[in-house]
Amino acid sequence: KVLFKQIAGTVARRIVAPISVGQLATIGERFGMIKFGSRVDVIMPKGSVINVKLNEHVVAGETVLATFSPMQTSEIK
Repeated sequence: KVLFKQIAGTVARRIVAPISVGQLATIGERFGMIKFGSRVDVIMPKGSVINVKLNEHVVAGETVLATFSPMQTSEIK
């Protein structure tokens, strides 16, 4: 599982989120937008290979943030 946390700043107080909390997203799907920009925290599973650098500009639906190893059956909860 990957957790996305959208955080609006003091100027950017409008978050548009077309998917709901707990809803599954597919690869490349846009999951939200913060108007006027701000910050999104992405929490990846242990063992993820991160493909971007700190403060690198990324593009929704294009930039591959990380790759994951296939889950073992025992890891699925």
